[in-house]
Amino acid sequence: MRSHLLNDTTAESYRRSVTEGVERVARKLATTRGPFTGITPAELAPVLDAVDLDRPLGDASAALDELEDVYLRDAVYFHHPRYLGHLNCPVVIPAVLGEAVLSAVNSSLDTWDQSAGGTLIERKLIDWTTRRIGLGPLADGVFTSGGTQSNLQALLLAREEAGTPDLSKLRIFSSECSHFSVQKSAQLLGLGRDAVVSIPVDRNRRMQSVVLAAELEACRAEGLVPMAIVATAGTTDFGSIDPLPEIAALAAEYGAWMHVDAAYGCGLLASRTRRHLLDGIEQADSVTVDYHKSFFQPVSSSAVLVRDGATLRHATYHADYLNPRRTLADQIPNQVDKSLQTTRRFDALKLWMTLRVMGADGVGELFDEVCDLAREGFELLAADPRYDVVVEPQLSTLVYRYIPEAVTSPAEIDRANLYARKALFASGEAVVAGTKVDGCQYLKFTLLNPETTAADIAAVLDLIAGHAEQYLGENLVHA
Repeated sequence: MRSHLLNDTTAESYRRSVTEGVERVARKLATTRGPFTGITPAELAPVLDAVDLDRPLGDASAALDELEDVYLRDAVYFHHPRYLGHLNCPVVIPAVLGEAVLSAVNSSLDTWDQSAGGTLIERKLIDWTTRRIGLGPLADGVFTSGGTQSNLQALLLAREEAGTPDLSKLRIFSSECSHFSVQKSAQLLGLGRDAVVSIPVDRNRRMQSVVLAAELEACRAEGLVPMAIVATAGTTDFGSIDPLPEIAALAAEYGAWMHVDAAYGCGLLASRTRRHLLDGIEQADSVTVDYHKSFFQPVSSSAVLVRDGATLRHATYHADYLNPRRTLADQIPNQVDKSLQTTRRFDALKLWMTLRVMGADGVGELFDEVCDLAREGFELLAADPRYDVVVEPQLSTLVYRYIPEAVTSPAEIDRANLYARKALFASGEAVVAGTKVDGCQYLKFTLLNPETTAADIAAVLDLIAGHAEQYLGENLVHA
């Protein structure tokens, strides 16, 4: 069994196995004709059930053959131009190269004696990002597994900085369109979901700062503590960006920690034409970025950044076997001192390779392309009498729904849109997402693939309309 360990004696076996795997994936990418096959859980589950994990195949080629049946054939492929579903991006090749390197070397980014140069690479990328945001000379941060963890850590720091022993008095303010991880974090931090005050949004789905001001004043009048305000720079459903300068002013007035969830909108940091949409983010106390969304990185690649690096001490614990206190005096850079995680992948290498090969402008140009595409898609939807579109896009998301020509009940329209999304997914021709707007069922394009065209959007809209009309027609016949 030692023949399967990666070391100096098995380097050639490693090269052959990985090369074969890469070649198979490359062939799959080159020949995929749709984002999905349409297979159902009931159809695929028996294939997996037939695999006996206690009877190894003993051969990488045989395992890759099996993998074709249990995974590769029916995977959802985000690189396809008609994948328009969730916030999943196609990935850039330099990042995938970085993924291959980091997996093989397998550095752990918790302590210097497990990572060496990896620690310094991550720190340099954190510094690069904080400079792009404009957080100032004391800024710091750490890579995380994703936006949910980044938001959790930011709110942990906000809770500790509030310095209030009675957690029941703490309040978090976020828009009704903010990510669910805000409520989840409040629960995990012992505050309870009721601690989150939901602020209504305007017609463009941006937090109403006037209402926020009123709620903050009411909080103060009731003897409660405004622990944090969470502004969103790119909501999951609409891509909307809250009024950051106004929120920053209110956070300063009421002594609240300002956190900006820019998991989606962080790609604007690399844009040469849209960076101004993030004006005000430089006043935040903490920021979430997800490079695995608008920086076109493989999952996972995220970070939480803070204006004052000293606040990261709230996540610091010392263990004698790992990061004893004496390492502080020796100025040994241990990233575990800043992180909620202990063992942690060298995900920063993917972004490092991307910037060293493509540069930030290259990433920004890709994100600008999908934002431009969203504008074209909005114009298509606005001109199409079959559809109702909610808001003009700030980033690359479009929320819309099919409206039949013949008048029918709102509930029936909801069911027609749900059916159309499900039928489209089952066909494998395209993938779109769904959400609710004011209690009604809508569909959603999340555009993160620069290879997608306006023609693709138009074709998918025709497919959706066809499925919805089929549903309504069948129901009319049955009626």
